[in-house]
Amino acid sequence: MSVTITKESPLNADLALLMQRHTEDMHADTPPESIHMMDASELAIPEVDFFVLRDGGQPLAMGAFKRIDASHAEIKSMHVLTEARGRGLSRTMLDHLLAEAKAAGLKRLSLETGVQPTFVAARALYYKAGFEDCPPFEGYTLDPNSLYMTRSLA
Repeated sequence: MSVTITKESPLNADLALLMQRHTEDMHADTPPESIHMMDASELAIPEVDFFVLRDGGQPLAMGAFKRIDASHAEIKSMHVLTEARGRGLSRTMLDHLLAEAKAAGLKRLSLETGVQPTFVAARALYYKAGFEDCPPFEGYTLDPNSLYMTRSLA
């Protein structure tokens, strides 16, 4: 098994399953007005660095960060295919995003995630990686279905 993570276009045709599954998970138990995901075309902008984790060439996970300003970015579109979970790939992708953001000169990463059961593992991953609860940031508002987290990269 050869796991690689590379910066790619979110519009690559072989990412359709990842995008579909991510969309399905976001809609599984979250009210539509509380879903803040970006689709592939919204991720394909200069402010977003989008990464794909592949094993033997097969895309198994994705993750991105969107610059808010020169020192702060938001994690977007973290997803690992269900059949590839349990291998530590989420942590591998998160560690990659943290390293890439730091290398890009960012000082802080924040994120919005859900409070529903679908997001239990994600919240645990973020807390374990040093993220802490914070108030809404960059255009978000208080929402009983959202949890906001942040972490310094210093």
